[in-house]
Amino acid sequence: MSKRDYYVVLGISRTATAEEIKKAYRKKAKEFHPDRNSDNPDAEAQFKEVNEAHEVLKDPDKRAAYDRYGHGAFEGGMGGGRGGHPGQGDFASAFSDVFDDLFGDFMGGGRGGSGRPRATRGSDLRYNLRVTLEEAFAGIQKTISVPTSVPCSECAGTGAESGAEPVTCPTCSGMGKVRAQQGFFTVERTCPTCQGAGQMVNNPCKSCSGAGRVEKERSLSVNIPAGVETGTRIRLAGEGEAGLRGGPSGDLYIFIDVKEHNLFQRDGVNLFCRVPVSIGTAALGGDIEVPTIDGGRSRVKVPAGSQSGRQMRLRSKGMPALRGSATGDMYIELAVETPVNLTSRQKEIMREFEDTSADNNPEGSSFFSKVKTFWESMKS
Repeated sequence: MSKRDYYVVLGISRTATAEEIKKAYRKKAKEFHPDRNSDNPDAEAQFKEVNEAHEVLKDPDKRAAYDRYGHGAFEGGMGGGRGGHPGQGDFASAFSDVFDDLFGDFMGGGRGGSGRPRATRGSDLRYNLRVTLEEAFAGIQKTISVPTSVPCSECAGTGAESGAEPVTCPTCSGMGKVRAQQGFFTVERTCPTCQGAGQMVNNPCKSCSGAGRVEKERSLSVNIPAGVETGTRIRLAGEGEAGLRGGPSGDLYIFIDVKEHNLFQRDGVNLFCRVPVSIGTAALGGDIEVPTIDGGRSRVKVPAGSQSGRQMRLRSKGMPALRGSATGDMYIELAVETPVNLTSRQKEIMREFEDTSADNNPEGSSFFSKVKTFWESMKS
């Protein structure tokens, strides 16, 4: 069977530029790649035909010979030049090109096209900041010291002494990667000479040893908004580690940890305070004074006959919401105290009270009534 015209195979004109040839080849190679055409028995032959056409037309000498003599230029050794027969020799390299296009994005690789190394972004940093509950309530501005990397002032972040420009790495020609042939496949790895940067500094800056950044402790002013909780994260864009050789800086993340309070317990925007009251106040009723998180005081009326665990709500005396204008409530929980270290007179009064208060303990009466019913049911 006669061979098809290489220009027809790639679907291009005879005046196509090198870039147009390359673009057409990659499109056709993807279209006929065997891995994408498992149901097409002719795909492998078409794929090889596309590679053969590309091997000839991408080379100026081979293309000139083909334009003059056609397919006969490569028969019987005529015009073979560097590549010999177009269907042989560099198939693995051609397959590697297609492999890059098919899987380069997924693998995080690819040739990029420009050959210029990308600037390396600096790492993000984390800073753990503890604040008091009072600070979380009101909000506060704090100054923190963060050990980090900053651009070197001596070389302006280039890593080169006296402002000299970095040079292209001779090992990878600026690609940042090198390739090694292993059988049918081409393995790509980070260039060992420039560590993937694509450039080298022949005369490195003495201050930063060519890194373009130096270690330094910085002081930052951080605004802590009212309503923060443990686990709240604050992001300071561009305040992280400096990029390598002029790359952008990372971000600084501040993680908030709110200390436990000795008076208040927090649940979201609400606060809880356990307040002890005397047995006399709980029985007769009265007013008590309780603290609030803003440093103030509130008077609370205790109803007569209050029991331990009873809660009373103070509206809008809790924590502010981190987002929005809402404010939580404060809950007072009564803890009725049993008096200790009684005097003789006090004991006498308590005995008289006990003897005359059999009907004044509703919770106790209810409990023992249930106990009596339980015992009777067990007997029957």
